[in-house]
Amino acid sequence: MAGISLRIVLLLLVAYLLGSIPFGLLLARLFGGGDVRQSGSGNIGATNVARVAGPLPGILTLVFDAAKGALAVWLAAHFTANSAKAMMLGGLAALLGHCFPVWLRFRGGKGVATGLGVFAALCPLAALAATLLFVLVLLFWRFVSLASIAAAAATPLLVYFLWAPHHAPPLVVSFGTLFAAALIIYKHDANLQRLVEGTEPRFTFRKSKGGSA
Repeated sequence: MAGISLRIVLLLLVAYLLGSIPFGLLLARLFGGGDVRQSGSGNIGATNVARVAGPLPGILTLVFDAAKGALAVWLAAHFTANSAKAMMLGGLAALLGHCFPVWLRFRGGKGVATGLGVFAALCPLAALAATLLFVLVLLFWRFVSLASIAAAAATPLLVYFLWAPHHAPPLVVSFGTLFAAALIIYKHDANLQRLVEGTEPRFTFRKSKGGSA
C-alpha cells in the first residue's frame, strides 16, 4: 500500500513538473519574440505567443502545451495499469503545473491547451466535441477567451455522456473534470470582465504589442 501511495505521489510530482514547462515563453524567445510576459496580454499561452511572436510559435505552443497534458495522463496510465483515478489526478497535476508553474513564481497560462491534451488522453470523443465547440464559437464571435470558456464549461457534460457507451465515468473523473473546468474559467476572470465591458480584443494572427488573451 505504501509503495502504491509513493508511486502515485511521484507520478503527480512528475506530472506537475511536466505541466510547468513554459513552452510558450521558450518558443517566443526562440522565434525572436522576447519575453512574452512583457508583451501583449503577458500570458504564456498559445494565443498571446501567436500575437507577439507569430503564427508558427503560437501553433507550436498549442501543440506542446497539449502534449504535456496528454503525456502526464499517459504516464499515469502506464504506471498504474490504466487507473482512471491516477490518470485524472495526473492530468490535474499537469494542469496545475501549467497554470501555476514553480519556475515562473506560480504565474502561468490559462490551461486551455493543456486541458485539451489531458482530456484528449482521458476521453477523446469529449475532447473532440469540446474542440468543435471552441472552433464554432471562435468562428462566430472571434473571441478566443469566449471560445475557451464555452469549451471548458461544456467539458464536464461531454465527458459524462461520452466516457463510454452506456457507462458514466468514475466519480473521481466527474469531479476532476468539474475542477479542471472551474480552474480554466477562473483563469479567464479578467477576460470575462472585458467581455462584459465590451473591451475584449478579437482574435487575429497578426503580431501585436497589445491584446488580452
